[in-house]
Amino acid sequence: MQSIYYERARDAVDALRLAQQDGARFIGGGTNLLDLMKGDVEHPLRLVDITHAGLDRIEELPGGGLRIGAGVRNADAARHAVVRERYPLLAQAMLSGASAQLRNMATMGGNLMQRTRCPYFTDTAFSHCNKRQPGSGCDAREGYQRMHAILGASPACVAVNPSDMSVALAALDAVVLLRGPQGNREVALGDFHRLPGDTPQQDTVLQPGELIVAIDLPPSRMARHSHYLKLRDRASYAFALVSVAAALEMEGGSVRQARIALGGVAHKPWRRPEAEAMLQGRPLDDAQCRAAAQRLLEGAQPLAGNRFKVDLAQRAIVRALRIAAEGA
Repeated sequence: MQSIYYERARDAVDALRLAQQDGARFIGGGTNLLDLMKGDVEHPLRLVDITHAGLDRIEELPGGGLRIGAGVRNADAARHAVVRERYPLLAQAMLSGASAQLRNMATMGGNLMQRTRCPYFTDTAFSHCNKRQPGSGCDAREGYQRMHAILGASPACVAVNPSDMSVALAALDAVVLLRGPQGNREVALGDFHRLPGDTPQQDTVLQPGELIVAIDLPPSRMARHSHYLKLRDRASYAFALVSVAAALEMEGGSVRQARIALGGVAHKPWRRPEAEAMLQGRPLDDAQCRAAAQRLLEGAQPLAGNRFKVDLAQRAIVRALRIAAEGA
């Protein structure tokens, strides 16, 4: 049996120091990492506990933005008064994910780092998974495909990102704050997760030893006209077949700005600014919504087992936009 060393970081500086040791991984709530360790998918040699590293604060930023620490629990963020008032889209997305018990444990940073729930990745009985064993192949391509990607996939991997929270953050133009051995840097949420390409084992652009310290939300004028729609096989405790984060800034009866992000369809939250631009400067009607949906899904390459997702996503986009336009 492999030994695992556990160390508790006092602060972010201490966490970075401890993470320089071989085989070290950061752990917050542990709701995903511990499951993967139990399933023999992840094999860290050291766990660096960052729950007491001072990353659990929510702070208002000058100009109306908000900074949410990476250690903030999902439940606490979803219930926070400023999140509910200025970013209800984010609260809706987080409350649609997992169970209340898991939301009480899961952290913002950990949610960003969630790994796919593709059964060919999580079950080591399947020997061909490029994400788990690079170069071994992809059993999903000839297997059960209902939950898999229709956009941005590659011959190496058709898995999808499971996070509801990340879809809302993508639509809100969030920025991820990172700290590492080479210093601090900021990464737009839309650039944080990677498409699989030839290296599907790399889920994000995090460098070795880097730590997520916070997520910044810019000021938003879309709070009143936003909606998170999640379509799934069960009413609760299920991952999305398709989800839509829709946010609009309305001026009179016309759309001034639009943001649309999709979940459950790709290796990362899926956005296309050109699809959003099609809605701007005109009244929102079903024809415009359908045109934007078609543009957002342009280039979709479904598998035999998930072709239904294309039509499902088109309908979901139209529905989410119409609900968002109606306002709170």
